[in-house]
Amino acid sequence: MDKLSFNIFPNVNFIDLCMYQFGHEQCEPGHSFGPATRNHYLFHYVLSGTGTLMADNAKGITQTYNIKSGQGFLIFPGQINTYIADDKLPWEYIWIEFDGLRVKEALTTTELTKNNPVYHTHSKDIREKLVEEMLYITRHPSESPYHLIGHMYLFLDYLMQSAKSSKLVPGGKMSDFYIKEAMNYIEQNFQNDISIEDIAGVCGINRSYLGKIFKNSVGHSPQEFLMNYRMIKATELLKLTSLSIADVGSAVGYENQLHFSRAFKNIYGVAPREWRNEHK
Repeated sequence: MDKLSFNIFPNVNFIDLCMYQFGHEQCEPGHSFGPATRNHYLFHYVLSGTGTLMADNAKGITQTYNIKSGQGFLIFPGQINTYIADDKLPWEYIWIEFDGLRVKEALTTTELTKNNPVYHTHSKDIREKLVEEMLYITRHPSESPYHLIGHMYLFLDYLMQSAKSSKLVPGGKMSDFYIKEAMNYIEQNFQNDISIEDIAGVCGINRSYLGKIFKNSVGHSPQEFLMNYRMIKATELLKLTSLSIADVGSAVGYENQLHFSRAFKNIYGVAPREWRNEHK
């Protein structure tokens, strides 16, 4: 029998960074998982032993990687993958599945891509800190969601530091500044009737350029980011207050209840009232 601990994170109302599940497994020889895909990012760190990862690259062509202790691998959303423990020296690993509106932006600063999913680092100290955070999360599943998310932020920071890309994108620093300005404006004004032109104007750039750099860095258009942000705020209000559906819609920037309900259903697949009844 495999030695396995597995936990589902109890709260999905975190926007920038959220966990979905995490765990620790000492695999049996030849133990395999897949082929499968994930809806979110999934990072494994190998504590001991070895194994094999087979994952599609950016062109959809399956590549094979041999991974040993002290290394790890990142599976990307929608990426077909299979991983198999070695027959003689099976791996023991810890993992975290995570996502969020700023995760793609964070990972672009690392060398981890679909074409390069294996985690290596030249900094042993930072790698050890990353492992400490992963082990802490897997060993303390009963801590509060806010407590665990705090450690998740530290994990992501250590991942970014230890797998930092040596390639600098020309002009990247300025585009990063624009994106942060846009995000800050959305977070502070999502409840108002704001347009993408308003957001671009605050940044001092045109709408099409904002859309291009936002999509490349965050993985969403500014409009999608704004809508997702509003809907997550709406779920908090539906779950934690007794405000009417119309008032919840108004609180997140929708004066028309029908428009709010339609947008909410597009994201969550059910009407706001039905969502509230399921989660209250």
